[in-house]
Amino acid sequence: MTTVRIPPVLRDVTGGAKHLEAGGESVGEVVQAIVASHPDLGPRLLDADGQLNRFVNVYLNDTDIRHLDALATKVTEHDTIVLLPAMAGGSSGCRYRCPLDSPRTSAYTARQPVQESRTNVSQTIGSQPSSDPAARAQ
Repeated sequence: MTTVRIPPVLRDVTGGAKHLEAGGESVGEVVQAIVASHPDLGPRLLDADGQLNRFVNVYLNDTDIRHLDALATKVTEHDTIVLLPAMAGGSSGCRYRCPLDSPRTSAYTARQPVQESRTNVSQTIGSQPSSDPAARAQ
């Protein structure tokens, strides 16, 4: 049986399983086998024609199957397939920190604008080293 590693984003439809075992002679057959045993995986991995969605990356032993024979790539029982759907996300553009679940966090503190996280070091410490040894020791 070929091992299929399931990323956290897909574990909700595999009952929390991190790994699945499935039989098949090709990557496509293994994918079809895990979809048969976990039907909710189907729409997350495959399009209406049964082909991989374009945003799903599949690796066989750390090699992207697009550089091999795609779903026709042959597998053995000692191979590992990794399913890796592309993820989107990041900042929503919100200028305020999300409120914390702490009773000590006031509404005022939680709504303060987020400060720019990048600091210009030369503005902070000065661009030229001080010639005064006492100033450098601080």
